[in-house]
Amino acid sequence: MRILFIGQAPFGRESLEALLAQGEDVVGVITVEDVPNQKFPNPVKECVLEHGIKLYQANYYKTPEAISWVEQLQPDLLVLGFVTVFIPQEMIDLARLGGINYHPSLLPKYRGGSAINWAIINGEIETGVTIHFIDAGVDTGPIVLQEKVEIGPDDTVKSVYFEKLYPLGIKMLAKAVRLIREDNAQTLVQDEAKASFQPVITSKDTGIDWSQSTGQIYNLIRGANPSPGAVTSLKEKSCNLFDAASGKEYGSPGMVMAMDEDSFSIATGDGSITVYSAQITGQKKQPALAFAQQIELKIGDQFGT
Repeated sequence: MRILFIGQAPFGRESLEALLAQGEDVVGVITVEDVPNQKFPNPVKECVLEHGIKLYQANYYKTPEAISWVEQLQPDLLVLGFVTVFIPQEMIDLARLGGINYHPSLLPKYRGGSAINWAIINGEIETGVTIHFIDAGVDTGPIVLQEKVEIGPDDTVKSVYFEKLYPLGIKMLAKAVRLIREDNAQTLVQDEAKASFQPVITSKDTGIDWSQSTGQIYNLIRGANPSPGAVTSLKEKSCNLFDAASGKEYGSPGMVMAMDEDSFSIATGDGSITVYSAQITGQKKQPALAFAQQIELKIGDQFGT
């Protein structure tokens, strides 16, 4: 089975390595273009050069050049490992068996590019990995494999992804390829009645309303960590909060209720949030003490939305 792999970042590299270790016939790889003066090398490109695989680099695939390059390879299956742009139907049709994709949610719930963020923000206690066939929609194709993972009460996007969904996704992507090659894959059509789609998250989606409950605000902070951060304001400056915990101080929502060497507490609608790291928007993320010193924080200060 001739495989064309499309992916980027460390997840893409490790997924590609898993396919090669499994003995799959990877006839070509597409990854993103190099960034001038980038600090770190392109992980997928590095792997491709190490193994002598044909390489094509582009940030947009709906071009005659990209389509022609894929056509010449005559792939049986496209395998997507961390792809953030649409694969044109014309390219999918060039593969005899179509293409499969890794998605970090329990499809059909949480389609879209920020599935982990929204699951945590909405207070979900589980999520998972879905390997599905790709089609013209956004994460809408038939499911090949799906496995659940727990979202712990103190998990962030970072911990859910790197500790749970990242390693599981690599294993499942390789397993799905093997099942398809052996003609043992069983697919499940997604139930549109249970589907949900959430947009790619931005700071416009993560503003804190301090009158909400501690649980709601804590979920928002966890679901925006490490990016884009939960947004609030103080002394006419926009700020982003990252590492935090639920607290038991009580006071006027948004007011700084306590400070110590490694944290400060802000009152919510029914308790408080203890903050361990923050930043003035656009500046460096800092431990709570350094942030407090920079912004001259004191008890009684009022954070806003």
